[in-house]
Amino acid sequence: MNRDLFFTMNPNSHISSALPQGICIQGYAGSFHQVAARLFFGKKVEVIPCDHFRDLVKWAGDPTLSAGAVMAIENSIAGSILPNYNLLHQSKLQVVGEVYLSISQNLLVNKGVQLADIKEVKSHPMALLQCMDFLETHRFKLVETEDTALSAKHLQQHKHKHSAAIASKLAAELYDLDVLVPDIQTQKNNITRFLVLKRKADVLPDAKANKASVYFQTDHSKGILAKVLALIAKGGINLSKLQSMPIPGSHFKYGFYADMEFESPQSFQKVLTALAACTSQLKVFGIYQKGKILKG
Repeated sequence: MNRDLFFTMNPNSHISSALPQGICIQGYAGSFHQVAARLFFGKKVEVIPCDHFRDLVKWAGDPTLSAGAVMAIENSIAGSILPNYNLLHQSKLQVVGEVYLSISQNLLVNKGVQLADIKEVKSHPMALLQCMDFLETHRFKLVETEDTALSAKHLQQHKHKHSAAIASKLAAELYDLDVLVPDIQTQKNNITRFLVLKRKADVLPDAKANKASVYFQTDHSKGILAKVLALIAKGGINLSKLQSMPIPGSHFKYGFYADMEFESPQSFQKVLTALAACTSQLKVFGIYQKGKILKG
């Protein structure tokens, strides 16, 4: 185990309240990433839109460009965003918090537009799929775009009277659009988990930390993963997530990303010490407060 990691295993680490620069998000203003950022930092947080998650992680790691990032990591319907785990692993960013956002998809229109006026609906392909039960009850032309919030922005810019967009209520607010039909998603239990990321130097103590995100590798000895899981359970740790990922360059060897919930930092530290003896590449991405499901 890399002993330098014990800096990141401080059970009191958290985020600085000072935000001298913006927080990186993926997508455009009005995206669900911005909704999550507002829920964590407050409505006045400045966001820095990034086209791709790779840009988000790069900019979040540069103190001259941003104060950190909010990055989606998994969805209750679509599952884990696997490339983002690799980006997190390759970065030097720390997880300092999380947001569970209940996704609300809404039919947005320009002022005065009625349902009977709409001929086409534009949005990201995933948003269209999430709202297909509603959309199939109407004879709309469906147009795929690169981003939900961008669809809302273009709708407002071009003053379309026969088009609608599917996006967040925040997008409606930012682009002065009407929410013609709210909550049109088919699955009402659609929740995306976002990680809040900061540079190590900006992490401050948090005595209320009760969750950790960890990565480890094991050898191929018989029963080794079962042994690891038994150690976690014996230590009174709730393993809330276990995600396997191929180790790049290996022949079908896997590493594991784990989220662990605990009642006391001491119990987590004890389990971590035990894991160090039977794993390799043990790394703690951050210790933080468990998030709650919120609606933007």
